[in-house]
Amino acid sequence: MATASYPMDGVAGQVKRPALAEYFTWSIDHKIIGVQYIVTSLFFFIIAGALAMLIRWELMTPEITVMADGSQYNTLFSIHGTMMIFTWIVPFWAGLGNYLIPLMLGAKDMAFPWLNAFAFWLLPPSGFLLILGFFIGPAEAGWTSYPPLSTIYSPDGQTLWALSIHLVGLSSILGAINFIVTIKNMRPPSMGWFQMPLFAWATLATSIIVVLATPFLAGALTLLLLDRVAGTTFFDATSGGDVLLWQNIFWFYSHPAVYIMILPGFGVLSEVLAIHSRKPIFGYRMIALSSMAIAIVGFTVWAHHMFTSLQPELRIPFMITSMIIAVPTGIKIFGWLGTIWGGRIRLNSANLFSLGFLSLFVIGGISGVMLAAVPVNIHMHDTYFVVSHFHFVLYGGSVFAIYSALYHWWPKITGRMLDERLGKIHFVTTYIGFLGTFMPQHIVGMQGMPRRVAVYDPQFQDLNVLISLFSFLLGISTFFLLYNMVVSTVAGRVAGANPWRALTLEWQTTSPPPAYNFAGEPVPFEDPYGYGTDASKAYLDAMESRFGPSPGAEEERRPPSGALPEPQPAGD
Repeated sequence: MATASYPMDGVAGQVKRPALAEYFTWSIDHKIIGVQYIVTSLFFFIIAGALAMLIRWELMTPEITVMADGSQYNTLFSIHGTMMIFTWIVPFWAGLGNYLIPLMLGAKDMAFPWLNAFAFWLLPPSGFLLILGFFIGPAEAGWTSYPPLSTIYSPDGQTLWALSIHLVGLSSILGAINFIVTIKNMRPPSMGWFQMPLFAWATLATSIIVVLATPFLAGALTLLLLDRVAGTTFFDATSGGDVLLWQNIFWFYSHPAVYIMILPGFGVLSEVLAIHSRKPIFGYRMIALSSMAIAIVGFTVWAHHMFTSLQPELRIPFMITSMIIAVPTGIKIFGWLGTIWGGRIRLNSANLFSLGFLSLFVIGGISGVMLAAVPVNIHMHDTYFVVSHFHFVLYGGSVFAIYSALYHWWPKITGRMLDERLGKIHFVTTYIGFLGTFMPQHIVGMQGMPRRVAVYDPQFQDLNVLISLFSFLLGISTFFLLYNMVVSTVAGRVAGANPWRALTLEWQTTSPPPAYNFAGEPVPFEDPYGYGTDASKAYLDAMESRFGPSPGAEEERRPPSGALPEPQPAGD
């Protein structure tokens, strides 16, 4: 075991840092498991991103020029979408939650450490099953895998696809149970429900969705596998089955799954914007409870994905619920705007990506409300307008939040700061590349260009060339992050325990934390977002006396630009 000296409780202590080999073996330390999740998901993100570049290369011309045929193109977008969702975004949030939740709650570990490790080790086989499909005939029915495309017309790799998603689902369920029990039972006595960090609230809401929704996906996948390998006809309409059964079960999981991918990002924004604006969070309770509202209402909107196949009399109720779901999300957005209003906003990489999330997710939310309207949805169904909306929500939302989280918590995980110059280059290239890629897709979608096709009307070529060029910039932008992470790990500036002068408990221990997180029992501050108050300054000063000075100390001591003036005594 490598060791490094870190101050603990005012005296020098030896904090054991895991050797590199430990990250490739079974471990029940939640921090090692968290890093395993994060690194594994980044690996599959790179593969899925490479497939995206091939998709955009193919779409630079209206005929098939890069792929051998349409089936190969079908494989590209099928595996790209599946990997991005099931082996990148979902596992990353599981990894970040694994690392942070026990630290935020002042706990020594997750409630069920062995189960935690088992849940992670289901993930690598899942991703490699998807890759294995390339050698026996990969899945080509899209990430939604509608029958009969996924039962009759897809090669054997479609069976591996179903097995892969089964493993991801089981991993998610086990992890969610662990999160719920940990958050419920392992908070310190002085931390009530409304003293929890908002990232913990978001993780709790996400876990509730996972536990309730994922078994439905597991059931649908089981029926799909039986149709493929056992000769059953659950989805064969010619033999008494129902092809719409898959759509109903799949979307009953997959629309709540959108919130599985975005709710943790909401939690990240609540942490980052408050800390880097030096302002108390605006509307803490409403932001916390809106996460639970999303978890509940999210189960009532699945059929808006089926407006073109749904009975007409059922469209209006689902249109209404699809619009109602925007309300709790809007509460969060107004809460974040109220938080940064009048604050001293630090334009560092973490905050830039959070602010970028805010701007892009609003665009995705507006197009989502448009698609919730039946006439618009039917007109735009299966066009590039839907592709644009989807990516504004899940790339402009989830991935921007992931980047923000990496820049924000990287010092805690590694003890090193990421380079801010590279981080800002990463942000600018990502933001420009993203807008140039997905904003024009609204236009070609409204003009009628269908998604999931390699051959399209030549009138759309000019815009597709523009989209592809910007997508290559978006792909290149990722390498700034990867390079930054490697250089930071080897030679980055030492971060100290609390470089942001934050109030939540994960910053009140060394960076990286010791084996069991804290020396002694941590005492949480009564308001985890009470920045700018005399009590918070005294609390942070006490922490600095234990862990050494923080780079953010001097800035914290200056009053925010939007702070209210001191009250003056009344005149005669």
